Amino acid sequence: MAIWVNEQIDSCGIIYACIASCDEELAKSCHQSWQEGLTPEQKQEGWFARLRTVETWDEVPVNALKLS
Repeated sequence: MAIWVNEQIDSCGIIYACIASCDEELAKSCHQSWQEGLTPEQKQEGWFARLRTVETWDEVPVNALKLS
């Protein structure tokens, strides 16, 4: 089972927001929304959105909103 993890990371490398889900379509939609939601200023400062998969819920950051 793949768990999709969306992370929005600030210029210091700190996870600003995180959502985890087993639903690939939902995860990809959320990721695209986060990519588009970053302002030009945030991008210039080094903010980015990352989509990755993990195998267990133990690998999901503790501050994540977990959707099943």
